Amino acid sequence: MNLNLVLFDLDGTLMDTAPDMGAALNELRAEHNLPPLTADRIRPWVSHGAMGLLKLGFGIQPQDARFSEMRTRYLALYEARLTRETHLFHGMPEVLDALERQGRTWGIVTNKPGWLTEPLLEACGVRSRAACVVSGDTLARRKPHPDPLLHAAGLCGLPVSQGVYVGDAERDVQSAHAAGMLAVVALYGYLGEEERPDVWKPDHSIKHPSELLDWLATQPAPRAAAEAGA
Repeated sequence: MNLNLVLFDLDGTLMDTAPDMGAALNELRAEHNLPPLTADRIRPWVSHGAMGLLKLGFGIQPQDARFSEMRTRYLALYEARLTRETHLFHGMPEVLDALERQGRTWGIVTNKPGWLTEPLLEACGVRSRAACVVSGDTLARRKPHPDPLLHAAGLCGLPVSQGVYVGDAERDVQSAHAAGMLAVVALYGYLGEEERPDVWKPDHSIKHPSELLDWLATQPAPRAAAEAGA
């Protein structure tokens, strides 16, 4: 198997967005006269997006009457500080550089809505480098459905059998396997203490972004690179 395509989840895998997403939650709590939550308390919920953070911060869920209003306000607060403290995870710039040198195509598949994803990637200088960006509202169905990964592979012009998806949530593994891709779990991401990534049955797991390169080195070289060296 030639792994020519490497796709990344965004929050908790490619970028550390927890500081800004958490700060927005605490701003909303302050508006409701509630004390701030610690970063450690918030971090495991960030990969679950606004829905998870509102459940943590206010105990509300989508079926609750005030959920829609609270979600709108939370997203407005988050948009206002979208890139204040957010950055690529340590070691990720080097990983992206290496993938490009190796001739591998890389892209982003996230459940984050496009109106937040696009400006975030632009501000962090990676939008123009990504071969594809599939956001949570690009298609009718999001992860854990395979559609976003299938769409990403199509945009990149590569078969799903040559793809690997890197993410930090169970739905990422489910989506990858349903699409026919390999799944790598980013253990450095936003996993809670109670979560058991081994139970998700990923194909590999990494504790640091650089370990992705180590694992890829054990896989067949990208086809284009292999042919160039022949």
